[in-house]
Amino acid sequence: MAADKLENLLNNKGNRELGDLVKRAQKMAELSTALSAALPADLADSIVAANIRENGELVVICKTPARAARLRFEASTLIRAASSPGVEISRCIVRVSQAKS
Repeated sequence: MAADKLENLLNNKGNRELGDLVKRAQKMAELSTALSAALPADLADSIVAANIRENGELVVICKTPARAARLRFEASTLIRAASSPGVEISRCIVRVSQAKS
């Protein structure tokens, strides 16, 4: 597929459903980056992905069970980093990625 065709496909104006998916992925990437930046240096690379569910749960996916345990101790830091005007976080859930590295 040519690069210009791919750009048109991913363009938010071209395909509404795909555009919404691209926007959602961008928001999740921005959230993951913000959470990583709020953590101590030795944990900053632990986050694989993050999302805020409609019910206010912050879900953080990390690399290993050991990192998950440490991130659970940082739940209040993660909640503060994820909070923004109009976004109320009720709790933080930390899960381990099932992907094999």
